[in-house]
Amino acid sequence: MPRMGGRGPEPGSCQRWLHRNRSGVGFSLLALAYLLYLSCGALLFSSLELPYEDSLRRELRQLKSQFVLDNPCLAPDTLERFLARVLEANNYGVSVLNNSSGKWNWDFTSSLFFAATVLTTTGYGHTVPLSDGGKAFCIIYSVIGIPFTLLFFTSVVQRVMALVTRRPIHYIHTRWGYRKQSVALVHAVLLGLLLVLCFFVIPAAIFTQLERDWSFLESIYFCFISLSTIGLGDYVPGEVQHQRLRKLYKLGITIYLMIGLTAVLVVLETFCELNKLKELKRIFYLKKDKPEDEIKILDHDQLSFPSVVDSVPFGREQHKLSEPFVSGLKAHPFTEDPSNR
Repeated sequence: MPRMGGRGPEPGSCQRWLHRNRSGVGFSLLALAYLLYLSCGALLFSSLELPYEDSLRRELRQLKSQFVLDNPCLAPDTLERFLARVLEANNYGVSVLNNSSGKWNWDFTSSLFFAATVLTTTGYGHTVPLSDGGKAFCIIYSVIGIPFTLLFFTSVVQRVMALVTRRPIHYIHTRWGYRKQSVALVHAVLLGLLLVLCFFVIPAAIFTQLERDWSFLESIYFCFISLSTIGLGDYVPGEVQHQRLRKLYKLGITIYLMIGLTAVLVVLETFCELNKLKELKRIFYLKKDKPEDEIKILDHDQLSFPSVVDSVPFGREQHKLSEPFVSGLKAHPFTEDPSNR
């Protein structure tokens, strides 16, 4: 007997729609998850930090009131103007305290440290240009220098990846016959542990000894904030009173930041070349409709920091070492074969 009324959705139509729009659905879920993560972070930061901020505000008000009572000849308006000027100067890295009189922010090593934080987009913010000429030069210097830094780091990462990642994996795979993906996963985990030890734990222990006011947690915090290029600026080494060999210390920190950032990029690139992460990435990216030789240079797979190196031509031997960890795929890392979609 024929069914009366309007026809319902055909069986399997929802599954077909989801399959056709898999990328859009995945992106929508990704955006929703990101907004949820952002909101949860805001709530947790607010609940953790707001009580400390309130306590500090009350303490400062009590100190100010007590100071005015102890110095009745000082007009409150004069004190307000003085404090406002002091705080403004402090935001520019200039302090009126006696223990900072011998510390200059713009000698050569301090300027080198500042230039490195600008070009790597770490930007601690503890020292900023004071003059209009310095601000204008900082804009021009950054416009040229940040892409230059990008090119430099991608070139370095390409060479380091061939030595510390692709060559060892290729050797173990061909020498002992282990699956390339298994070797790559173990290698990535070991490389990540080595990064944590050499660029977080050991430097944090050193900073704890050199910076008397820093705990080990605060030193780890500084290393992470710096090498992730967050650069909050609440902890900056070499700013204590009578710092021994301050210029050499600042130079050493600059070298640490440059080498550490390179190491972080190498480890991130190593993990991004794992097959599982590539499969996860395909869920959220748009499907390529054009042939691979017609894809523009600013294709989405080429926008990640270290992956720019894949557009650089190499020799045959280096090309073999630069193949991703997926057996049978001939594409460069971060560049997917449309036949695998």
